[in-house]
Amino acid sequence: MEASQLNTLLSPRFLFQFSVPLKRKEPIWGPQGVVLDESYKLPDLAALDSGTASTERPFADVRMAWDAQGVAITLTVTGKHQPVWCRESRLEDSDGMVVWIDTRATHNIHRASKYCHSFVFLPAGGGRNSDEPLADQMLINRARENARPVRPRELQATSKITKDGYQLAAFVPAVALGGFDPANHRSLGFTYAVIDRELGLATFANGPAFPFGEDPSCWATLEMVE
Repeated sequence: MEASQLNTLLSPRFLFQFSVPLKRKEPIWGPQGVVLDESYKLPDLAALDSGTASTERPFADVRMAWDAQGVAITLTVTGKHQPVWCRESRLEDSDGMVVWIDTRATHNIHRASKYCHSFVFLPAGGGRNSDEPLADQMLINRARENARPVRPRELQATSKITKDGYQLAAFVPAVALGGFDPANHRSLGFTYAVIDRELGLATFANGPAFPFGEDPSCWATLEMVE
C-alpha cells in the first residue's frame, strides 16, 4: 500500500494528546517586540500526518514563550511568491495566524468556557493604509461562555514583510487572558492555525478534519517551565 493511502480515515495526530514544554523568557516583550531563538520553537506536530490525506505543507515556523506578563508568539512564513493578502473586514480569510488558548487546559469539554480565548494576528491589514500589523480577538463558535472582550491596544503585534513571506510577532498580555495564573496553573490548552491563501493551512494539535476552532478537547497542552 502506498504511503499516500495510509491513515486516510483518521488523522494520526488525533490518536495523541500532546503535552509540550513552553519556556519562560524575561523580559518577554519590548518596544521592538520579541526575538525567540530556536529553543522556543514549537514542534511540528502536523508532520505526524505526513503521507496521509491530512498532509500539510510545512511553511510556518512558530515559536512561543511566557512570563508573568503574558505570552509571546512569533511566526515566520516562507515560500510565498504572491504578496500577503490581509483585510481587516475578512480576518478569517486573511494571511496570518489564529491562536486558541485555554488558561485552565480543560481537555474534557467540547464547548469553550470563559477561560478559552481566540486571537488573530495579521502581518498587514491594519492602520490607515492597511500596511500595519493587526491584532484582534475572535469569538469561539458554540462557546458556553465568552471570554472577556479585550480592550483596544491590549493585544500587540509587529511584522516585517520579506521577499518570500513575512515575520510576525505578537504579545497577549495576562490581562487579556482570563484565568492566566502561572503560579497556580502551569498548563495551557493551545492550538493554532496559520492561514495562507497561497500556501494553504498549517495547524498544531489537530487539522481541519476536526473542529479545533471550537472544541477545546482538540487542543494540545503547553506546560509552562522555567
